[in-house]
Amino acid sequence: MLPWSAELAGRIEEHVIESELLRANPLGDPHERPVLVYLPPGYDADQGRRYPTVYVLQGYTGHVAMWRNRAAFRQPFPETADATFARAEAPPAVVVYVDAWTSYGGSQFVDSAGTGRYHSYLCEEVVPWVDAHFRTLVAAEHRAIMGHSSGGFGAMVTPMLRPDLFGALASHAGDCLYEYLYLPEFAKATRHLRKYDGDIWQWWAGFRSRTAFTKKEDHCLLMLLGVSACFSAGEDGSVTLPFDPATGALRPAVWQRWLDRDPVRMVPKYADALASLRAVWLDAGTDDEWYLDLGTAAFRSALSEIGLGHDVVHTEYFDGGHMSIDYRYPLSLAWLCRRIAE
Repeated sequence: MLPWSAELAGRIEEHVIESELLRANPLGDPHERPVLVYLPPGYDADQGRRYPTVYVLQGYTGHVAMWRNRAAFRQPFPETADATFARAEAPPAVVVYVDAWTSYGGSQFVDSAGTGRYHSYLCEEVVPWVDAHFRTLVAAEHRAIMGHSSGGFGAMVTPMLRPDLFGALASHAGDCLYEYLYLPEFAKATRHLRKYDGDIWQWWAGFRSRTAFTKKEDHCLLMLLGVSACFSAGEDGSVTLPFDPATGALRPAVWQRWLDRDPVRMVPKYADALASLRAVWLDAGTDDEWYLDLGTAAFRSALSEIGLGHDVVHTEYFDGGHMSIDYRYPLSLAWLCRRIAE
């Protein structure tokens, strides 16, 4: 394995989408967003063929340039995905890498007065733009969405909200079962905030004035602030934490707003949308630091309760934690493409 970029059998096009929905967003983040579009081998040769599409979402703090990051002895996903198609392990598909970065590190791919209309951006701008510029199969049954961590959350909830657009999903340790995912983080955050007089904005001002992630509290408090902006922002964009930062005691009404976004709890409400899915891939590491193996099991159980069986849902658990699981992505990609192919 060479330590530098490999030649692709397909090709990647880099584009910028000018988003009207993200223009003048609350954080002043760019409304012109990069998008990477992978075209499989044979795309240029057969001008009459149309292709299924897989949209790929990143975890928290992810942005599209990071897809090309190289680790020792590991190829980045665009290359392993290309190899999957080159070896004919999956029917060819267009793969779209979506950017939903915010100044807080992420958007959870939802619409929020605290961050911007990122769910609408994905569904109402990115998808139509891709279909207009590339030879795609435009029916929902030929369109899938996948992601890891926060991206896995986006992959789980987007087909619930827009079954007219997405007919399949893959979640790699996607955020769910919030009592295990978030409550331990709230306790840690409360301790961290003691040195900032319980004021997360005091921490935020310091974070922005120095090199990021040079203090042990940075990752925890960034996630807390960012997800609060996504899940519990006021109509004016103000951010409310789901707990008292002085004591750690939950604020029940605010916490309920987070629970309403928990994919496990969303399943009964969106049972009809989920029943229309052609394929669901779920996996997680058995030592996941945020207990998302338990969340994955709970989401799978909720799907079973509404009637989605093994003919639709594929579930795997593997040795390992939450990070460095990118080797799993080509597995779900190939499986999804087989299910959404024409």
